Amino acid sequence: MPKFILDKKIVLEKYKEIEEICDLVSYSSKTNSLVTEILEENENCMFSVHLVNELKNIKDLSRVIFLAQGWNEEEIKDLISKKIDNFAVDNERDLDILLKFLENYEGKVNLLLRLKLKEHSLRTEKFFVFGMSSKIINSRVIELKENSKIDKLGVHFHRKTQNMSEWNLKEEISLVLDEECLKSLDYMNIGGGLPSVYANTNVKVVDGIKKKLKDFREWLNNYEIKMIVEPGRFIAAPAVKLVTKVLRIYDNNIIVDASVYNSDMDALIVPVKLLVEGELKKGEGEAYVIKGVTPCSMDLFRYRVYLKDLKEGDEIVFLNAGAYNFSTEFCDLEKIEVETIK
Repeated sequence: MPKFILDKKIVLEKYKEIEEICDLVSYSSKTNSLVTEILEENENCMFSVHLVNELKNIKDLSRVIFLAQGWNEEEIKDLISKKIDNFAVDNERDLDILLKFLENYEGKVNLLLRLKLKEHSLRTEKFFVFGMSSKIINSRVIELKENSKIDKLGVHFHRKTQNMSEWNLKEEISLVLDEECLKSLDYMNIGGGLPSVYANTNVKVVDGIKKKLKDFREWLNNYEIKMIVEPGRFIAAPAVKLVTKVLRIYDNNIIVDASVYNSDMDALIVPVKLLVEGELKKGEGEAYVIKGVTPCSMDLFRYRVYLKDLKEGDEIVFLNAGAYNFSTEFCDLEKIEVETIK
């Protein structure tokens, strides 16, 4: 049977790496909830959560930043009763509902307003773009700074981590947020995090992205704004391997005993392609397609990978397999077990 192997040591190493280039870390719990458990036990980070269902993965809910979407006053009351007081809202309707609730609330909350930034993806129409316009953000921040029920105030935005063209953050933010708005902020949550390395990733740009993040942090710190990073993929992906078995080899096709539908939905959604442990450069081995076990023609782990001396029954180990490795009910596939090592 296939299995995931989650390495706790790598989780903590990657966390330390990203901790060095920001003021605060808020791990995106949806990326891999098992990583959430490791970080809560070992590090002092926050956790970005989008749905109430996810809260079961966190013991200390005071460490949650809850990203609202279509809530009501009763839901806000319930979240606050759970000791959650860090919120991010991405539209004025959700913001106004929160402000109405706060009129009769004796405590304070920390609030992030989500900013809509233009995306530079070649297929922007594929994605929903969250957030409010810069005009609204600039206006509401000044208004909210005077609200006695708001403690810390910030702006949140999000970049898809694997889109390498979207990291000129200082230039973009300085163009859309007014000086008065910037001087009113306590936090800037850049969303996302550093990209992870896959077979179809240009790894040469990663160091450049780190440099841009450091420059952005310095620029924000000049305004006394703390930079929050929401890594998910950067921490979770390299900490997990997916171990599979070769069921069949024919015509340079490899069929393994797993499917992207129960292990690597990223291959369909983003799409990123997992590296294979021990894969060779072009010309050093034989070119194979690695196909999942289902009848779907899109169930492909790799379109082309170079391997040598492979036979049926051998293991194929996929690297960086820990991000968004959720499963579907397609073909009644079983959920793959996870083995945690220290």
